[in-house]
Parts: sequence; C-alpha cells; structure tokens
Amino acid sequence: MGGRARRARASGGVQASPPRCDRGPHGRARALPHSARLISRAAAATRLHGTPPTHLDFEALAPGLPHATTTRHCPTTPEASAPFSVEVLTALGLAAAAPRVAFARQVHGATAVRATGGGSVGEADVIVTATPGLPLAIVTADCLPIVLYDPGVPALAAAHVGWRGTVTGAARAAVEALAALGAAPPRMLAAIGPSIGPCCYEVDRVVIDPLRAALGPAERWITPHGDGRWLLDLWAVNERELALAGVDPTRIANARLCTACHPDLFHSHRKGSRGRLVTLAMLPVPR
Repeated sequence: MGGRARRARASGGVQASPPRCDRGPHGRARALPHSARLISRAAAATRLHGTPPTHLDFEALAPGLPHATTTRHCPTTPEASAPFSVEVLTALGLAAAAPRVAFARQVHGATAVRATGGGSVGEADVIVTATPGLPLAIVTADCLPIVLYDPGVPALAAAHVGWRGTVTGAARAAVEALAALGAAPPRMLAAIGPSIGPCCYEVDRVVIDPLRAALGPAERWITPHGDGRWLLDLWAVNERELALAGVDPTRIANARLCTACHPDLFHSHRKGSRGRLVTLAMLPVPR
C-alpha cells in the first residue's frame, strides 16, 4: 500500500493501514533484533475495510483465500456459540456459513485439531482443515493469530500463539498438522495478524526462562528494559519457528501491527481492553 489510502469501495472503503511498529518505548526508533532483520524485512501489506474500519486482510493471501481479522469496531461474540462476527462473515461472503464456523477452546498450548465441520473442536490452539467452505476462527487480544495456507492441496490452518504457545511449539505444530494433510511447507503461505509487538511486550523471567529452556539463547529476540525486564519480539521468534519448520521466509507475511500501540483500532489485554479480535479464514469452494 506504500502508506497511501486506497480508493474507497462500495462496501465502506479500503483504507491505508496504521503505521507499523518498529519503535521502542516512548516512540523512539529501535533497532530490530538480528532475527527480525533477517526475516521481517518489511511489514506485509494489509487492507482496512469499512468506516470506521471493521476488519482487515492481507494482500499476500487475497484474493485466493477468504480471510479477515476484526478490529474493535466490529462487534464480535466470543461468548456465544461461535466466535465470529456477522459483519466480517458478510464481508467475506460467508453469511450463510455462519452456523458452520469451526472454533476451539483455546488453552495457550500447541495441540492441533482437524475440523471437518462447524462448531467447537474442543481444547486446541491450532485448527486445521482440508474442507472447502468451512471457516476457521481464532480469538486473540495480544497473542499472535497465524494463518497458514497451502493452495496446492488445498489445506488451511489457524493458530493462536502467545508466549506459552511459542514455548510449546504451536507455530511448528501448525505446519506439521498441515503437512499431515498433504501440504508442503515450502509451498505454504503464512500470515501473522495484529498482535503485541516488540515495542510494547515487556516480560520478566517468568517468560524468558521457559523461552530459553525451550528455544536456546534468547538474546536475538529481547531488548533489556530495566532490572529483570525485557521487551520480547514474539513476531521474530515465531517467524523463525515457521522457517525452521520449512516455510519459506519470503512467504511469511507479518502485518507488524501492534495491538497495544493502536488501542483506537484493536483490543489489547495489556491495555486493559476486555474485547477480543477474531481472525477468520476459509478454503474457497471450487467453482
């Protein structure tokens, strides 16, 4: 998008995305960790829809994969029978499929479950499917929503990844679960949606110690931020995890949109919001 607003569409308009987050505390420019410089060379292009924006999508996934992540301006119902927004489903042309959305009781782990129909798949943080026309839904409020898509099978995964999911290998579990459906990691497209960025995700040893135990030296992903505190780049960690699982780094699209930096647009647990964002994706139905 190059920072320019796109021409409005009849559905309410496609707008420029907010500034990406590669800044440190108090708005100061910060050097990205080494791993982020290797993989996250630039923010992936996203498109905001509606006035005010109700949802966004990735240019890297559109138009082949119907998908969206809601904003705080799009009413969601995570406490109801399925965590989806009628507005987003309608925007995706999925209104008739609303009762068939597949979702999980997310527990901050790395369990992957295959969905063949709508409704709850039980406890899981990764949902995979090879069923066209079946929307998958992930709910977040700072954690990373990751969508993986192999158009060659086709096969689809939606993952909820926080620090605990990172430690237990949720991103790799998503790749492996797709591979079990016949997908090829080098052919996969990956997208990391709005989530807390390295500018705002302050953690202590409760997070850093398990991260080091699971993944080795963490210095490439952390920036000291006071005594016993660090800023953690979960984006870079999970980009690396996806790459190590076989996904081509050039096919990993990261919006680099920090939920904590944009409370006017996104819900953020760290900023005290009790709302949730919903990421939806659906394999297209062959015509």
